[in-house]
Amino acid sequence: MPHRDPAALRELQTLRDLLRYAMSRFHAAGLSFGHGSDNAWDEAVYLLLHTLSLPPENLEPFLDARVLTDERQRFLHLLAQRCEERVPAAYLTGEAWLQGQRFLVDKRVIIPRSPIAELLAESLQPWVADPYDIGRVLDLCTGSGCLAILAAYAFPQAQVDAVDLSPDALDVARQNIALHGLEDRVHTLHSNLLDAIAAEGQYDLIICNPPYVNQASMDALPAEYLHEPQMALAGGGDGMDLVRRVLRDAPARMSPGGSLVLEIGHEYDHFATAFPQLEPVWLSTATTEDQILLLAREQLES
Repeated sequence: MPHRDPAALRELQTLRDLLRYAMSRFHAAGLSFGHGSDNAWDEAVYLLLHTLSLPPENLEPFLDARVLTDERQRFLHLLAQRCEERVPAAYLTGEAWLQGQRFLVDKRVIIPRSPIAELLAESLQPWVADPYDIGRVLDLCTGSGCLAILAAYAFPQAQVDAVDLSPDALDVARQNIALHGLEDRVHTLHSNLLDAIAAEGQYDLIICNPPYVNQASMDALPAEYLHEPQMALAGGGDGMDLVRRVLRDAPARMSPGGSLVLEIGHEYDHFATAFPQLEPVWLSTATTEDQILLLAREQLES
């Protein structure tokens, strides 16, 4: 463990000093990453720039700038929480970034990281021919509301319903909807999956990032993930408990020609075993090939 004597820490005078120290602390602590960044360097840079209220994309001009004593202390306090308590960075800063958009987060919601966001940045093209044709969108298991908000940006004419079972999550989602000024287009609904949603075939698009982590993987989660609401992660023995309900109930809520975009994470084998009759389109992103699927209403009905 790196030296933490107060007198020695006072020798950390520049951003470069603090970043080197952070890297040493991170590696010594054996941290796990995956809540917005996938490596120690990016996370250290983010935490430091956030602490100093500097633009998150502009490190180089400030590397050799000296920090004030209180700035150093604030950063070292964050490092201690990150390394000793394994608190994810987003919970330490109260924010997360997805596709260049800022979202408020706290421990009532999982930290935004869904690769569905990348697909929404492209308005789901070519699977959606004209983004202006999408009139109603349902974001199921909305959590912080990030995907619902990105869907509103992707489909300019759409009304978006953001649904979650957790009242706490819906409170965070409403804060983010207000942050983005989308109160007139994005609306929160409390429901256990689709139970409270009328079967009226009104949604042109359903987006769903449900709890899908299988039990064996839940039992082996790194400490960082244990800070997140477990109800937002756990998907039962094979990870498919909630997916089964979504696939069963979604068609009645989808308009003719409507589509379901569903994330299943690293559960491809379990999905294929549970639903051998389905032949979805697998949507690739920069980091995934078999984690997001697209199904048409007609496929689900048959």
